[in-house]
Amino acid sequence: MAQKIQVILVDDIDGGEAEETISFALDGVSYEIDLSAKNAKKLRDAVAPYVAEARKARGARRRSSGGSAKRRASGSSSASEIREWARENGYEVSERGRVSEELRAAYEAAQ
Repeated sequence: MAQKIQVILVDDIDGGEAEETISFALDGVSYEIDLSAKNAKKLRDAVAPYVAEARKARGARRRSSGGSAKRRASGSSSASEIREWARENGYEVSERGRVSEELRAAYEAAQ
């Protein structure tokens, strides 16, 4: 049986349809947010003056809680990479929350 899975992103600010997921970091913590083109532009415009004066960090370590730090240290991929791979390969994946061990194992096996 064939399946077609459609993922619709919802704008985390206004609840409308989102067009992209934006990743950013602040104070050593990485974030992702789904936004419409309008809200993505607002975010980019808001941080533009700071980005213009900032320098890119090299080899910066991320602060995180124990479990995810151990997974990253062992060479495992991030949840966003696994979710992207899963969607491209027909898996149904939630936008937020923990990636299941089964999905993580399927991703690692495919690599």
